[in-house]
Amino acid sequence: MPASRVCCVASSARSSPSRSRVGAVSLRREMLQVARLSPKLLGDSAATVADFFRQQLHADGGFRDREGKSDLYYTVFGLEGLVALWADVPASVAGYLESFGEGGGLDFVHLACLARAWASLGREAQAAAPRKAIAQRMASFRSADGGFDSEPGAPRGTIYGCFLAMGAYQDLGEELADPQGIVSCIESLAAADGGYSNQPGMPQGLTPSTAAAATLLRQLGRPPGEAVGQWLLSRASPQGGFFAMPAAPMPDLLSTATALHALGGLHVDLEPIREPCLDFLDSLWSSQGGFYGNWSDDHLDCEYTYYALLSLGHLSL
Repeated sequence: MPASRVCCVASSARSSPSRSRVGAVSLRREMLQVARLSPKLLGDSAATVADFFRQQLHADGGFRDREGKSDLYYTVFGLEGLVALWADVPASVAGYLESFGEGGGLDFVHLACLARAWASLGREAQAAAPRKAIAQRMASFRSADGGFDSEPGAPRGTIYGCFLAMGAYQDLGEELADPQGIVSCIESLAAADGGYSNQPGMPQGLTPSTAAAATLLRQLGRPPGEAVGQWLLSRASPQGGFFAMPAAPMPDLLSTATALHALGGLHVDLEPIREPCLDFLDSLWSSQGGFYGNWSDDHLDCEYTYYALLSLGHLSL
């Protein structure tokens, strides 16, 4: 990251928002519009970050995981990173996605990633996506309480499951049945301290779970109260970044990106934490163009580098 960081007033992203049957703007598009502001702070380093994403592309059209193998999960972040930086998406990615067919052999997480990866391609390439088949398979992961879980037929859903599923339906342009079921699932996962967790009855919430809950509830027309925003702010480290939980030894980039995105959606003023968060991101930057996940991380990947773009986008506003 360049040493000189000038925060700019945001302008709207040049692409028109994709409308969905749940949420006026999809979860994916909402994050992408913000991540596309990251070059304002990256400056000339934006080209280096784009090169990093390109270097993660495998010969088969997928993006590399931390072991160097193609993986749908990392492919999502590789694609979104390139799109956020206004870079061209490699044509070979479409063939990689087509190799998964209707997603019959995929677990829940990778099925949701297949839906999101198709949504990251151009309209012509998206025509090959088996949207309805993926959506039908996604429905099998609906839990008895109206949420979604990684295992079919689970009694309870998780906030992570609800986030992935709702995003997948939006990306596929398919209607999500009973969105109130997701609201009820999220509400049942409120923690005693005012945050949210992926398990019921927990004394403390987790930052990524609470951020996801706030974003989902807002998208579903049930925005949380001011207390949730203050809860998220309380997880900010004085040295920059956000802790996943009070006992965490250090802040991390996942918690930071998700918290900033949720706070932005709740219109919470980020000015008091802007400079420390920029310093935190600067400390995770590598001259190779990627960002580490935390201070103890020694691997660069597409996922955390995309989280850095999302964080920088919010901090540029």
